[in-house]
Amino acid sequence: MSQSTSHGTQSLPPYARTLLKVELPVTVTLAEKKEHVHDILDIVPGTIIQFEKSCVEMLELEVGGHRIALGETVRVGDKFGLRITSIVLPDERFKPVCGTAQK
Repeated sequence: MSQSTSHGTQSLPPYARTLLKVELPVTVTLAEKKEHVHDILDIVPGTIIQFEKSCVEMLELEVGGHRIALGETVRVGDKFGLRITSIVLPDERFKPVCGTAQK
């Protein structure tokens, strides 16, 4: 991944290239749900937790706690990976500087 992005970063100023070295937590969320504390205390090895999410639904990729992409699981040798199928664009946030414009 870093090899393909390194070519375009050479034109960035040095301070910006330094920011690219910051490490962030990357998380893939399979599914999530809320459970009562008493149900969580009953969890033992072999317990099966059922989720509402279908096994064919997309997984969410989060970076630094922000959802940035959706993807599907793929097998990479004896491990698994995530094939990105779509990027989640951030919401555009426009805030008025002051009231309404007057002519």
